[in-house]
Amino acid sequence: MASRKIGLALGGGAARGFAHIGVLKVLAENNIPIDLIAGTSVGSVVGGALAAGMTPDQIADLGRGVAWWKLSRPPFSPRGILSNSGLGELISRQFPVTRFEDLKIPFGAVACDIETGEEVVLKTQGDLAPAIRASCAIPGVFTPVDIDGRTLVDGGVVAPIPSRAVREMGADLVIAVDVIACGSVNWGKPTTLLGVIFQSVMMMLRAASMNQHYDADIVIIPQISHIRPDELGRMDDLVKAGEEAARERIDEIKALVNK
Repeated sequence: MASRKIGLALGGGAARGFAHIGVLKVLAENNIPIDLIAGTSVGSVVGGALAAGMTPDQIADLGRGVAWWKLSRPPFSPRGILSNSGLGELISRQFPVTRFEDLKIPFGAVACDIETGEEVVLKTQGDLAPAIRASCAIPGVFTPVDIDGRTLVDGGVVAPIPSRAVREMGADLVIAVDVIACGSVNWGKPTTLLGVIFQSVMMMLRAASMNQHYDADIVIIPQISHIRPDELGRMDDLVKAGEEAARERIDEIKALVNK
């Protein structure tokens, strides 16, 4: 009887996605094989790096050199405040391989077609950089990415946790990592328009991510509500939180893998 395929679903959450690295470290330490990966937004960056052959420590080293200004460029477009072309340049420069055909592990980057609202899973062939950029193109902040005639934005719009995507890729057992469900920093009552918008968006994303837990066998939720999604400088704290959350579930994961 063929062994079951294990899929990893890495959710979106901006800087909080560094917690994914801690989860990957614990899975690697415990020899949990990963056969398929799907990632949404920052989950597509971490998942794509792992699929390309990078170790968790190498992904962490890559993350330490990341800053918002390095990921962004002037948009030259009325469709966004910024372009995330800098992210594409980082992927092309730092990933061991940069095409889907050459990946060590099958991988899908989840985006949303802004015209139809459909979930789009970019996989199988083509350049990784635009696919991951599309998955990370936060609407209204980064300009959409056009691929094969479709205008794509951040996959978190439709699939904050890409459990269904990796299941449809062929996974029999899905391990999902949700870096939004723990909640957001408690700022109290917002006093500005930006504060109202930000807290409302976080609440909607949290509700959407929790509604997608049903398609995963194990959901790991790092306790990082005290860290804002824009705090790239908190990487070490986020990685540690990811490790702690994964260790709490590792016995359950082993039991399912060996079932």
